[in-house]
Amino acid sequence: MVKDSARRIHSPDERRSAGPRARVISLDDTANFMYAVRHLEAPAVSSTAKRALDVALSAVLLVLAAPVIGVAMLLVRLTSPGPAIFVQKRIGFGGRKFDMYKLRTMRRGAERMQDELASCLQDKTFLKIEGDPRVTRVGRLLRKWSIDELPQLWNVLKGDMSLVGPRPLLLCDFRKFPKREQLRRFSVKPGITGLWQVSGRSSLPDSERMRLDLDYVDHWSLGRDLAILARTLPVVISTRGAN
Repeated sequence: MVKDSARRIHSPDERRSAGPRARVISLDDTANFMYAVRHLEAPAVSSTAKRALDVALSAVLLVLAAPVIGVAMLLVRLTSPGPAIFVQKRIGFGGRKFDMYKLRTMRRGAERMQDELASCLQDKTFLKIEGDPRVTRVGRLLRKWSIDELPQLWNVLKGDMSLVGPRPLLLCDFRKFPKREQLRRFSVKPGITGLWQVSGRSSLPDSERMRLDLDYVDHWSLGRDLAILARTLPVVISTRGAN
């Protein structure tokens, strides 16, 4: 369980006195800051159980979803130029960058427009655009039913992600993030689904998404993970809040 001590920010001069559990991380090589993440690991039994659930369930789901992923990959390749699987850098556990896998839903070159679009949305933290012109026709269908997220089951198997947790941040989102207040967000693995995904998805304002992510971090339990997983399928089927 993450405690309030995770809120404290350590300067580089404090690194040696921060204690054995503290780590100084640079979340972006171009950033002009460094800070320490102090967090207490969840009890060993709980951590082991969460990882065991992730591995067992993601392996089963990946096998079951393989035909759907295969058909979706074919549709992506047939309807727009470019690879079917899109690999994108995201910020995850401990502020580490990792490669996240998705079915490609955007036109080729969409990634190059990311920073430009983010700068035009200064009042927004998350780069979520209703009716995003970069999204293909097939991509809209994949997003509507969250099929584009299925390859992230491989990220879960690898250990980059968990089935449940805060969503991993885009680099452009992180640059606008209220880092001091949100620091403890990075003390758990990011998830495919989470509390705000089952509470309104993209229809929620940014402030509510961030609040729900911290609520998950502060009150995590295996039972809560199971409850969120149980709520995820009905939410996906309803397509409410999808973007």
